[in-house]
Amino acid sequence: MAEILGPRKLGPLTPLVGEWEGDVGVDLSYHNRDDETSETGYFEKAWFRPIPVVENGRQTMEGLNYGMTAWRHGEEAMDPFHDEVGYLLWDKANGQIMRCFAVPRGLAILAGGNARPRDRTLHFTAEPGSRSYGLSQNRYLLERASATAFESTFTIHDDGTFSYASDLVLKLAATGREMHHTDRNTLHRVRRIHPGAEVAG
Repeated sequence: MAEILGPRKLGPLTPLVGEWEGDVGVDLSYHNRDDETSETGYFEKAWFRPIPVVENGRQTMEGLNYGMTAWRHGEEAMDPFHDEVGYLLWDKANGQIMRCFAVPRGLAILAGGNARPRDRTLHFTAEPGSRSYGLSQNRYLLERASATAFESTFTIHDDGTFSYASDLVLKLAATGREMHHTDRNTLHRVRRIHPGAEVAG
């Protein structure tokens, strides 16, 4: 990936701006109907767009809003099995990166970590009950699949792709044990979001 010149206003989020697709996704999760944990392959679309500067008093943050939608292989013409929307935020002065998102299971997560302006690996963590980077879930999930930890990493590669890996640790009432619900994929950009870019690039 060519080095981005200029002030790089969005810091480590700069290379993510655009629309992306990936066809090598793997989801490892517990399937209630089959009472088993198994892997599912998926195709995914994602987009990342700059938002106005965020000002919280003396705190200033740059950011992107984003969406990620995934379809099981062979079901691309059907309803997706995963959809999430959120924000990626970068606090330059305090060296913090944040991923703030929700999924339509009644689950919302604010995860964060340390980051420098040109980092190519972004690491986010969250824990229930944390006063800074935590997560919240509806009562049904608390009783049957309580989340105990979340961790994810975004990695920008030299070939212009980016990959992610996420791990949501769940305490399952059905088994009485903890399991790691994991997702991973590598995506390539199919469209640049820029006033002068009208075709895929």
